[in-house]
Amino acid sequence: MREQSSSFEIARIVRELSEMVGARVRKSYQPHYEQIVVRLNRKGMPSTDLVIVRGLRAYCSNRDRPMPTQPSQFAMILRKHLNNSRLVGVRQFGFDRVIQMDFEHGGGRLSLIIELFRDGNVLLLDQEGVIIRPLTHAKYASRSLKKGVAYAPPPEAIDPRELSGESLNEILSSSDHALIRTLASRVNLGRIYGSAVCSIAGIDEDSGSNSLTEQQKSSLNIALSEMLDNLDQGEGGNIWLSDHESKDAWNSAENESDRDSAAAGIIEFSPIELPSMDESMRESTTRLSDAYDFIFGSHDAAAFIRREEEKLVEAGDRAEDESSKLSRRASQQRKAIEKFNQRATITQELGKSIQDNWGHVDSILTQLNNAVEERGWLDIADIAHEVEWLDSVNPAKHTVVAFLPDEDGEPGASVTLEASKTVHQNAQRYFEEARAQKNKIKGAVEALEKTERAKETADKKAAKEAASGKLRGRKRARRFWFEKYRWAILSGGHLLIGGKDAKGNDVLVRKHLSASDLYFHADLHGAPSCSLKLRDGLVPSNSQEGLIPKGVASMQISQTLGEGLDDARELDDSVISEAAQMAVCWSRAWGSGGAAATAFHARSSQVSKTTETGESLARGSFVVRGERSWHKDVPLEVAIGLAVVNGVPMPVSGVPSTISEICERWARISPGREKKEAVANKISKSTGLSQEDVLSCLPPGGCSVDDNGLISP
Repeated sequence: MREQSSSFEIARIVRELSEMVGARVRKSYQPHYEQIVVRLNRKGMPSTDLVIVRGLRAYCSNRDRPMPTQPSQFAMILRKHLNNSRLVGVRQFGFDRVIQMDFEHGGGRLSLIIELFRDGNVLLLDQEGVIIRPLTHAKYASRSLKKGVAYAPPPEAIDPRELSGESLNEILSSSDHALIRTLASRVNLGRIYGSAVCSIAGIDEDSGSNSLTEQQKSSLNIALSEMLDNLDQGEGGNIWLSDHESKDAWNSAENESDRDSAAAGIIEFSPIELPSMDESMRESTTRLSDAYDFIFGSHDAAAFIRREEEKLVEAGDRAEDESSKLSRRASQQRKAIEKFNQRATITQELGKSIQDNWGHVDSILTQLNNAVEERGWLDIADIAHEVEWLDSVNPAKHTVVAFLPDEDGEPGASVTLEASKTVHQNAQRYFEEARAQKNKIKGAVEALEKTERAKETADKKAAKEAASGKLRGRKRARRFWFEKYRWAILSGGHLLIGGKDAKGNDVLVRKHLSASDLYFHADLHGAPSCSLKLRDGLVPSNSQEGLIPKGVASMQISQTLGEGLDDARELDDSVISEAAQMAVCWSRAWGSGGAAATAFHARSSQVSKTTETGESLARGSFVVRGERSWHKDVPLEVAIGLAVVNGVPMPVSGVPSTISEICERWARISPGREKKEAVANKISKSTGLSQEDVLSCLPPGGCSVDDNGLISP
């Protein structure tokens, strides 16, 4: 299932958002760094959430979703400027994936720009078009997105809705590419809708663009106009299910939970019908936003929960020991008890308020039932917001949310009343819920006592292990990003990462060799490609999470190293020499029987996958052009130390001079005859670390160990 919105979907979403003009902004949230939610309130209607997932989609949803109790800085900015403002306009920039929403209040007009291409962005502009705050600062060749700068939209792309037949023919005639590629890129249709035009016109999408006959060009023009007319004049959306079983599950879904389960069978969505899709598997939706909500709503609604889990991983707490788990469980149980208490108190008080205002509530119920007999539930629901003492009516459940008078006789607390029940029965319903909450408190208190006893036992066990100099190895749901590669820590905390195999070399160069990094390679065939990171590394931490034995370094991940430097070439010579040494130790030079080897480094811009004409490269290989900096007679020697990184116990490797400064407990490793599996086993038993983690830090071959407190503390 594609997640990226095309210009076609955005055009339909803009039309749906235009129906919201007049709504007021109630509040803004940022449940995840990738997501913004703007809550809009139309008079007499339920609130609607505008969900913006950066770079992917924007749509309206009425789904319940958890929100952070503490707003982010960007959410605070949106609240400060947009709260209670009125939506006055929505537009799409041409046929680009950019939406502009205009808001107005007493202080003037403001605009919210939603960019849904590349990494995406959300920007708040003042009435002069100057950026008040972007979600993320960005700089492109033709524009800069930062606070205080006038907003410049991306370079305008072709709008196929304004493309004349002559212009389309000119584009086709001047293109040497296949028809689908020309329509997707040069006509700005994208592959899905370019394919749809070809299907409607009855032309093979792999046909040469400049080889079409006049009749084919005419058919293509007609097909394009027909498809764009459907986009402009049509309504709602379409979804396609994978098979009849999925379609049956979809049609039998009766509630949100069932629909979320059935949505797994959706394979495509669109604001218009797609000829390439099986018509028998198509279902229509009232709005395209509904299609988005069916497909992505459950995932997007969990954004806050997902972010909280990511924070735990970043802090190392996801891999917590038993004591930490029990501490968190006890904390959750205490909070649950507090919530049960609060809910019991609230519901009991509301029941008492209903009894205290017997006459008022009886009058509301009597008038409501009389009105329902005369006009019906649906009519009453439409006019409920006009009645001072009513908030809303639910015709399906035959309930009404009514206000009780406060100390000044004005509408105060709200209660839900069932029309078919008496005042006493409505009050009793609240009292019964209060009793149910109190029963839950008893069970939660017993569970808390059990947890606290288990934590006491776990603390004693952890203290005993710490006294023996061991760290408890932890099972982790996720590993740090650099653990996918060979990695080492150098002077100043900088990271050096290297590929473990040919595929790892390719991924490393493509994803983790930035313009500011340096490329290292041993002068041996098959050696790993390595990247010396300027910004990424490990720095000392003051955190003493759990019981950390003496001699174990505490560190945390940092992405702010190398401040004031533009390039890793500006790092100290010692750092660059250490990187060359680790690159050599990770190569087959380690098992060659020698004591030293040669390596080189180059700028990232010198590394390329492009070969000369007629040549080819194996997977994991690269061409390095230009001058290289050589490192000769590099010693074959590494060190392993014991550390806690972001709360996670793990071995760290590097050259002996650096590791000995960082870690009190460390070992010098040089080429030898002892199998590295045996060495890893020794270290694992003495430190409590997993053998797998230790093995990943050892060079590829036999070892000789000079222990400095790592194995025998």
